[in-house]
Amino acid sequence: MYGFEALTFNIHSGYLEAIVRGHRSGLLTAADYNNLCQCETLDDIKMHLSATEYGPYLQNEPSPLHTTTIVEKCTLKLVDEYKHMLSQATEPLSTFLEYITYGHMIDNVVLIVTGTLHERDVQELLEKCHPLGMFDSIATLAVAQNMRELYRLVLVDTPLAPYFSECITSEDLDDMNIEIMRNTLYKAYLEDFYKFCQKLGGATAEIMSDLLAFEADRRAVNITINSIGTELTREDRRKLYSNFGLLYPYGHEELAICEDIDQVRGAMEKYPPYQSIFAKLSYGESQMLDKAFYEEEVKRLCLAFEQQFHYGVFFAYMRLREQEIRNLMWISECVAQNQKSRVHDSVVFIF
Repeated sequence: MYGFEALTFNIHSGYLEAIVRGHRSGLLTAADYNNLCQCETLDDIKMHLSATEYGPYLQNEPSPLHTTTIVEKCTLKLVDEYKHMLSQATEPLSTFLEYITYGHMIDNVVLIVTGTLHERDVQELLEKCHPLGMFDSIATLAVAQNMRELYRLVLVDTPLAPYFSECITSEDLDDMNIEIMRNTLYKAYLEDFYKFCQKLGGATAEIMSDLLAFEADRRAVNITINSIGTELTREDRRKLYSNFGLLYPYGHEELAICEDIDQVRGAMEKYPPYQSIFAKLSYGESQMLDKAFYEEEVKRLCLAFEQQFHYGVFFAYMRLREQEIRNLMWISECVAQNQKSRVHDSVVFIF
């Protein structure tokens, strides 16, 4: 299973693997979440987090705190850790780490373009962008009127350039086209990342294939559910699914013709790993689907740490930390809006 990675892996990547496993031990536990869920104010949350690795990032924040401040500072910690790992990495790990940020780049591009379409201030939009997905020319995205301009003026010099070949059209940018662009870019990105991991081989290929296949399948389900009742044709929907994963190709054929959530459920229940996810939902319900997928993803990410000598731990750690930040955002929002009864609705325990 390992091939010969064990002989040479530690020469270049042993230090960073040790660092990332150390970071993982600093993730919040179930006991931490239970304490956070008891907090009455955002200052209580800050006080509890001061005993964790987030402490130094929040200690100088004055009261009254806002949810955005907590999320911003927690994200800053993730970004600092990522930059430290990237600065220490050699090839091919440095390329692998860069791949992890491309998803944020796509989200930032879509955020700026959508915001400009609705005449929002560019500076305000830039503040909302994820820091891991920033690139030099991102502010100039606001001038683009259609996909072709978007590519020619801005994205040709970014790592996203190869992914744009499938969605360069002269159509004007509207909400529907932007959403199709996001999913087309994501499809190209996931397929490229998958091929890169296959090329690396060994335990990295084995573990990342599973994690990326799960991501591709989850996106296929979300695309299907979100496009029910829209003007997107079955063929267009089919084109947005990634060409790998457990559902490829037969599951995609079934999802492409689904007309409601129960038909999606019927298609997915034929696949044992996804049967357990849909078993948690009542018929006709899709609100809790995201949480069920996140819980399954967290389980798979934690399993990545059970093996050694592979790059999957870096991907798993970044995703687990992002899930932790989502949890903190949800708890903080519930506390700030005095909705303590809903605090457990969206919290996904990591350990």
